[in-house]
Amino acid sequence: MGTNIELIAEDSHKLTGYLCDPATSSKGGIVVLQEIFGVNDHIRTVCDRFSRAGYTTIAPALYDRSSKKNVQLSYSKTDLALGRKLREEFNWNETILDIKSAVKTLQKRAPNIGVVGYCWGGTMAFLSATRLQIQAAVVYYGGQIMPYAKEHPMCPLMMHFGDKDFSIPKKDVQTLRDTHPKAKIYTYDADHGFNCDQRSQFNNNAATTAYTRTLHFFSSWLT
Repeated sequence: MGTNIELIAEDSHKLTGYLCDPATSSKGGIVVLQEIFGVNDHIRTVCDRFSRAGYTTIAPALYDRSSKKNVQLSYSKTDLALGRKLREEFNWNETILDIKSAVKTLQKRAPNIGVVGYCWGGTMAFLSATRLQIQAAVVYYGGQIMPYAKEHPMCPLMMHFGDKDFSIPKKDVQTLRDTHPKAKIYTYDADHGFNCDQRSQFNNNAATTAYTRTLHFFSSWLT
């Protein structure tokens, strides 16, 4: 459904973006931020789904700064280890530049831009809310937010977490509630990665509810 395009960050780094245009006029733009598995089949499917809902979407290939281009990993233990290794090669500031390039590209097609991110991308979605000029941000189980939890979001923020996600302590979620009382923060009877139907942690009820809330949220702020 989508096509690959070239994005150029402010530091002249070139990266690939998976772009999806809706069949009708766009309601707004959404930057979709990857898990540690790259812009793989699942992330492209997420882009396609938001596009079918009427949004122009881009998933920037955030691993293109590494020695490995076009990273598309599976959810095997081997690829999980590789994804974690690749994640550690980056600093947040460079990744924000790559996300900003996707935001600027979308701004040429739609006036209002949102960001949604999953896992590692969830943390990046939070930092996008605090560091970029966007209209809305949605975080799915971002596990590295706490060092930056006191940064102030400059746009409406929604967050989704699983109660059975032992990688993100419940006390951290409560800290986020206390620190950001205006944010819409939801928890589900689910594990980490509950949105991905290619992972063993997939939870259809949680994924469906979170997606419905996310669509309503973007509809409120992007259209």
